[in-house]
Amino acid sequence: MNDQNNKKQQKTGRRPKADPAKIRYTISFNEVEHSRFLELFDQSGMTVKAHFITSCIFEKTIKTVKLDKGTIDFYMRLTSFHSQFRAVGVNYNQIVKLLYTHFTEKKAAALLFKLEKQTIEMVEIFRKVVQLTEEFNQKHLKNE
Repeated sequence: MNDQNNKKQQKTGRRPKADPAKIRYTISFNEVEHSRFLELFDQSGMTVKAHFITSCIFEKTIKTVKLDKGTIDFYMRLTSFHSQFRAVGVNYNQIVKLLYTHFTEKKAAALLFKLEKQTIEMVEIFRKVVQLTEEFNQKHLKNE
C-alpha cells in the first residue's frame, strides 16, 4: 500500500491556462434579435460565438466577409476576358508583321484596313465592358 502512495502520478490532460476565464454572463434574445445576431455572426467569419461577442463588447474590429457567388463569377469572367483581350493584342502585332513580310504593300494595306475595322468594333465592345463593370461596382458592391 505504501508503494502506491510513493509512486509519482503522471499529469495528463490539458495544461491549465495562466489566466482562465471563470466569470460568465448570460444574455437573452427575442426571435428578431437572435436572427440578427446569427446574421452578424455568420458575416464575421468567426467560428466561436463567445469570441464574436467578446470582440463586439471590447470594440475590436469585427471582420465581416460577404461572399456573393454572382460577384465572384463576374470577376472571374472579367479576368478571363481581360487575358483574352491581351492575347488579341499580341496576335494583332504578329499579324501586322506577317502581313508585311508575306504580302505586297498594297495587299497588306487592304488586309490591314479590314483588320482595323474589326479592331475598332472590338474597342467599342471593350468600352461597353468597362462601362458595365463600373455600373456593377456602383450598384452591387458597397465601397465603405
